[in-house]
Amino acid sequence: MKLVDEADITVIAGNGGNGSISFRREKFIPLGGPDGGDGGSGGNVWLQADENLNTLVDFRHEKTFRAQRGENGGGSQMYGKGGQDHTITVPVGTVVHNIETDEIIGDLTQHGDRLLVAKGGKGGLGNMHFKSSINRSPRRSTPGDEGEQRTLRLELKLLADVGLLGFPNAGKSTFIRAVSAATPKVADYPFTTLYPNLGVVSVEHHRSFVIADIPGIIEGAAEGAGLGALFLRHVQRTRLLLHLVDMAPMEGGVEASPAEQVRAIEHELRKYDPAMLEKPRWLVLNKADLMFEDEARAQAEAVVQELGWTQPWYMVSALAREGTWPIMLAIQTFFDRLREEQAEEGQADV
Repeated sequence: MKLVDEADITVIAGNGGNGSISFRREKFIPLGGPDGGDGGSGGNVWLQADENLNTLVDFRHEKTFRAQRGENGGGSQMYGKGGQDHTITVPVGTVVHNIETDEIIGDLTQHGDRLLVAKGGKGGLGNMHFKSSINRSPRRSTPGDEGEQRTLRLELKLLADVGLLGFPNAGKSTFIRAVSAATPKVADYPFTTLYPNLGVVSVEHHRSFVIADIPGIIEGAAEGAGLGALFLRHVQRTRLLLHLVDMAPMEGGVEASPAEQVRAIEHELRKYDPAMLEKPRWLVLNKADLMFEDEARAQAEAVVQELGWTQPWYMVSALAREGTWPIMLAIQTFFDRLREEQAEEGQADV
């Protein structure tokens, strides 16, 4: 299924039921008095995260969601029944924006997370509440309050541990095929990947992580150029970035040198969100199989030196699956160490 990562919806909570005007009418009780009951509260609208969903595509067809209205109050002090809540399921990783106020009202990052997005109206009061010493037969009640109505923008940010960055045709789709069971489309033209792909890398039993193939980012992506602008948001949640670079760009493909490619994407990350450059980012020089081994090694070392690269770097051939698995082992070790440090910090806090 194609990933749709943004949708606008309208949510309408139920109105409260109206209060009742009623008087007790029973034989031998001539002065029964008011007994009108209150109206029921309107239903709320909730969003709930579901790990079995990975797209917002359903919201392209259904855009308005309503909760049930509360029932009106009745005689004999009968309260109206409250309206049923309406729960909308969304993928884990959905960020919820209020379009009218341009604010983020929630971020559903765990399976089962719930967010109240529209509160139902309160039920009206029946006339039994308005009885007094000077008004023993009140003919007054109040209507139920209206339920909240909001227009929301749902934005899906993939929850991946590792994000693959790189120019179009850097070999990201081939790389994720080589290290996981994901099967993204691979071809020799730019923008093959039109939607992010997720792959699970299983190093061994109970030791795995999720890697995301982010569509190619080009210069100007932060301002809306190319496809990368649509998917830079997915990079924000990752804990580690793999920056894939084509060591041997083919004629008619990427004209920038490997170092220029790296700097260009760093520039886009900085414009979009400077914090992303603070994430651990490893350099992966791909397509080494297109050169002689000595030539490829010399080219890789020259790129690293030109960039002044201080973080880990690797030289691989994703197509031939050469050098890819050691990176996966290193990533798993990185996450294992990260978890150990977090556990130690948690114990220190206690």
